[in-house]
This record gives sequence, C-alpha cells and structure tokens, in this order.
Amino acid sequence: MSTVTVGHSLATVASTDKVKKPDPGARGQWLRFTVALVVTLVVLVPIAAVVILSLQPSLGSTTTAPITFENFSAIFTTTNVAQWMANSLGVTLVTVAISVIVAAPAGYVLSRARNRLVSGYSLVLFVVQSLPVVTAVIPLFILFAQIQLVDSLVGVTIIYVGSTMSVAIWMMAAYYDSIPITLEEAAWMDGCSVFGSFTRVVLRNSLPGVLSTAIFSFLLAWNDYLIAVVFLRSNERFTLQIGLQSFFQQNATNWGLVMAVAVVMMLPPVILFAFLNKHFSVGGIGGSLAGR
Repeated sequence: MSTVTVGHSLATVASTDKVKKPDPGARGQWLRFTVALVVTLVVLVPIAAVVILSLQPSLGSTTTAPITFENFSAIFTTTNVAQWMANSLGVTLVTVAISVIVAAPAGYVLSRARNRLVSGYSLVLFVVQSLPVVTAVIPLFILFAQIQLVDSLVGVTIIYVGSTMSVAIWMMAAYYDSIPITLEEAAWMDGCSVFGSFTRVVLRNSLPGVLSTAIFSFLLAWNDYLIAVVFLRSNERFTLQIGLQSFFQQNATNWGLVMAVAVVMMLPPVILFAFLNKHFSVGGIGGSLAGR
C-alpha cells in the first residue's frame, strides 16, 4: 500500500513540475509580439498626428467643432491639388504598367537561360541597380533639355521607368526561380511552346511576384521627390509631392490645410495595399508536382 502511495506521489510531483515548467517558445512569441507592437505604435504616431491635424479647424475658420472636413474641401476647391493628384496617378500608373510588362518576360529570361549573354545582362542590371539616381540627374537633364522633355510628365515617366526596371527584373527573376521548371517541361511535353508555357504556367503562378513588382514600382514613382523637383517647373505639371512642397511654402502656418494635402498624398498607397493584400499568397504551386 505504501509503495502505491509513494509511486502516486512521485507521479503527482512529476506532473506538477511539467505543468509549471515555462515554455520558451511561448515566451519568445510574446517578446516578438511586444516588439512588433512597440515598433508599430512608433510608426503610427506621426501618421496619427497628421490625420488629427488635418481634421482640426484651420486658421481663420469659423467652425467651432473639434473635428471638421472643411480643410479637405478647401484644398480641392481653392488649390491645384486635384490636378497634382491626377498628374501623380497618371505618371505612376504608366510606370507600373510598363515596368511589369517589360520585367515579366525579362525576368523569365534571367531566371531560365544560362549563357554568357544572359550573365552579362545580369551583371549590367546589377551595376545599374547599384548606382544612385542622383548621379544620372544632371546628364539626363542636359539630354532632356535638348529633346524638349524638361517640364514634361512624359520625361519624368521615362526616368521612373528606367530607374525601376533593373530592380523589377530582379524581383521577377527571383520569383520565377521558386517555380519548378518541371511544370514547364510537362507543358512542353503536352505540345506547348516556350512562350505558351511562360504565359499559361509560369505567369499564372506568379501573381504574388507580379504584385510585389507592381507595388515597388508604384511606391518608387509615387514617393519620388528628387526627379520631379529637378525636371518639373510649371504648377499645372507638378506631381503631388512637389505640389505639397509649394503649398507648404505658401501656408507654413496653416497646419490644417497642409496636413490635409499630406493625408491626400498618403491615401493611394494605403488603398492599394488594402485592396491587394488578400491577393498575396506564397502557396498554390506547392502541390503541383504531387504524384510526379
């Protein structure tokens, strides 16, 4: 009887020790969550400040309410914000379209072909990618001045496309590397051409890579300031970033109007990420080779 009691006591102590033993994995998860939460709050504080200031009455306003949207109506009715936003959207969307259309097949060649010509092409892309844009601003300005592309949205779009192309091709090539070439070989055995296998097999499974490339091109063109401030001179051709700078110089003390323009500038990237977030998926091709 005593042996059974002692054995039961030892089992109880062992089970108690097992329950009380801390889980290092759970502790690490909580630590990572806390760090991510703190970083997120730090990043959101200035954004929240911009939004709050944009909703407060501006100088000279007769509104007594603590929150108002009159700043947004004022900037769209009394300034060129609508024109600046249209310019930015037009330049950005054209840059995204051309970058994706060119980078998709070029990245496929970089990923699948193996010869000296492709290796040299890859090296040129790497060198171009490593060069800062500021080194090409002055030569481009001299060249574009001779062909009447200074103070032109077309000229700015050309520079944006050129500056995004190298990284866009690398991004597409990196995603194509994750797609098994066995899928293409199966399509070839079924009578599909190389271009057909690219469009029907590779490109259809590359939606996350295409979206990543498109978002990168969108953010680079949308957030650019240096190229726009050098090449654009007319107020009606300003992009939203240059327009915000000129608007701030004229209304440096009226923070409500200035922050309203800043909120308008932040909205397109936020809407883009909110709309495309559900389309990002790294799965979908993992089971394609099952049974082969």
